[in-house]
Amino acid sequence: MATQTATIGSPHTEKKKLVRRLALDNSQRIRHIVQLAFVLLNAWLGIQFYLWVRFFERGGVGFEVPRPAGAEGWLPIAGFMNFKFFLLTGRAPAIHPAAMFLFMSFVTMSLVAKKAFCSWLCPVGTFSEALARLGKRIFRRNLHLPRWLDLPLRGLKYVLLGFFVFVVASMSAAAIAEFMATPYGLIADVKMLNFFREMSATAAIVLAALVLLSIVVENFWCRYLCPYGALMGLVSLASPLKIRRNPGACIDCAKCARACPASLPIDRLVQIRSVECTACMSCIAACPAEGALQFSVNPSNKPLAVLPRFRRPLTPLAMAGLLAVLFFGVILVAHATGHWQTTLPREVYQQLVPNADQAAHPGF
Repeated sequence: MATQTATIGSPHTEKKKLVRRLALDNSQRIRHIVQLAFVLLNAWLGIQFYLWVRFFERGGVGFEVPRPAGAEGWLPIAGFMNFKFFLLTGRAPAIHPAAMFLFMSFVTMSLVAKKAFCSWLCPVGTFSEALARLGKRIFRRNLHLPRWLDLPLRGLKYVLLGFFVFVVASMSAAAIAEFMATPYGLIADVKMLNFFREMSATAAIVLAALVLLSIVVENFWCRYLCPYGALMGLVSLASPLKIRRNPGACIDCAKCARACPASLPIDRLVQIRSVECTACMSCIAACPAEGALQFSVNPSNKPLAVLPRFRRPLTPLAMAGLLAVLFFGVILVAHATGHWQTTLPREVYQQLVPNADQAAHPGF
């Protein structure tokens, strides 16, 4: 008995507990580093894409930079359409293939690790979090809408998702290929850039309203209006990784629930199945009780030391590594198979890019 007690309380064991506790406490710092890295990556792609567009707008005069295929990550609808084309034909699309591969990468992340894309990688989610923190500094808190209003508003993003799913589901593989071959489809990425460059007064007012609402209400866009997040949430229901609470170790302080950006009642649940959970690990970082919360594959109330390795909690560093493998792994596959870049004659871009505003949507 004395030997067992000495083993449980040995310096080596206590040191391992301390290291584990510090790793959890640093989860938000690690997540913010990953968010910043992805924002910088998107900024670099955006600058490169802008310079590529400007080259053709100047008539092909000056220094030409390569077209960054990664910019197609901002075309989720094109990615969704191309994914259906791939499922129906077994062939990778010729136009905007990177959009499809990035779409598949982000969906796979949700299938494996909940809506981690939303809280770890999505630049819009990162910007939304920053606005919420600004709101807390100004007003000392964020506004939480009453349940009778919160639930119907949350349904809006599923209505928007349903609309896009209906439109894409009604298209055949031939119709998708035909759409992508139209001037609008060929330069959909340029149209997206021009939307922000030549923003109308109405669009600017709507964007400003969303920014202001995101300052007051935490993650307003993500919580209520983002159809991409709605899709990730539905896919995440199949994820084996979940936030799990050990009632035996829980001290009922409710700090986890207060820290949750989705306002989930973590302190009253054993495992979090909600589509709103983004695996941000804020609840775990806020928890003061050793072993009370963990992000793991299988539920268990056993001490971490006796769990099989595959059942042990996923650490923040492991989460970052997992997302990196899923992100860069899919990109490497696309590169290796020759299906990453959209290959069009230079003359096509020279004709379409300077006249992007004239490329109307084929549905209008």
